[in-house]
Amino acid sequence: MSSGGLLGQPMLRIGSFALSESAVSATALTILLAAAAGWAKSRLRLRDPAGWQVVLEMAVQAIESTVRESIPKAPERVLPLIGALWIYILFANLIGLIPGLHSPTGDLSVTGALAAIVFLAVPFYGVRAEGLPAYLKEYFAPMFWMFPFHLMSELTRTLTLAVRLFGNMTGMEVAIGILLLLAGFLVPVAFLFLHLIEALLQAYIFGMLALVYIAGSMQTLAEKEQQKGGIAR
Repeated sequence: MSSGGLLGQPMLRIGSFALSESAVSATALTILLAAAAGWAKSRLRLRDPAGWQVVLEMAVQAIESTVRESIPKAPERVLPLIGALWIYILFANLIGLIPGLHSPTGDLSVTGALAAIVFLAVPFYGVRAEGLPAYLKEYFAPMFWMFPFHLMSELTRTLTLAVRLFGNMTGMEVAIGILLLLAGFLVPVAFLFLHLIEALLQAYIFGMLALVYIAGSMQTLAEKEQQKGGIAR
């Protein structure tokens, strides 16, 4: 183990194989969240729930309400993915508050992997909702030669997802580092509060964009044309 602070530097070496700090922290976070979910599930109670269960249920209800607003037909299909993205990205962003550690979302490889999940989820839920022929038909609407433009749009917004989260979290950590260097530790609480707000905001934006993309893929072509007609009127 080395004490390298930059996300791109190797943190753990096993022979010729090296893992960066972001890879180690992202993997550790995945294991911890999975273990916490298993622990919470085994201790859920229908009567006299504990305080943590009440808070957890409120969070799940808030996520479910948000998903239902975008996907009223079958929100239960998308809820696990969107909920997992929100929770994972939030805690990944908050890791930067721990002294000596950096948010794994400040590494483009991590945000790229998260964006790739959304990229694969869009056609998965789209085909599941519409069927393969109907879903593919949308890529060739209104003319067959529009296919490469639709595909480019999918790739571009996936790249935008990755770069937006990476850029905002990296910029936040750099800005806080510079402010602490200039001002010392006179106002650390304000910096920590700023990081907390940014972590919440970036997790929410990423999850909402993923939800919008998936909801769009689950709409039928007729529904999209009807929606466009309503906007035009």
